[in-house]
Amino acid sequence: DAAGMSPSSFHEHFRSITSLTPLQFQKQLRLIEARRMMLSEGAMISTAAHAVGYESVQQFTREYGRLFGMPPAKDMKATKAKGRVEAAA
Repeated sequence: DAAGMSPSSFHEHFRSITSLTPLQFQKQLRLIEARRMMLSEGAMISTAAHAVGYESVQQFTREYGRLFGMPPAKDMKATKAKGRVEAAA
């Protein structure tokens, strides 16, 4: 209603701009926020997953892997190792 269009029209326009459905876009934002929490705040995987709305850590891990190419624990280890290498350079 706020956008002045039907739900199907909104979804169509949203997808044309973002290449994602609103649900996919929201999921991606949640996963990005969880990753930020784990990297910058040192949040545990389960804490970050629950903080962004996941009830199942297993579901979070699957979806995280799809977006970032590896499960969260492996991504955290690789990203932190990469940061140490860059800091030493």
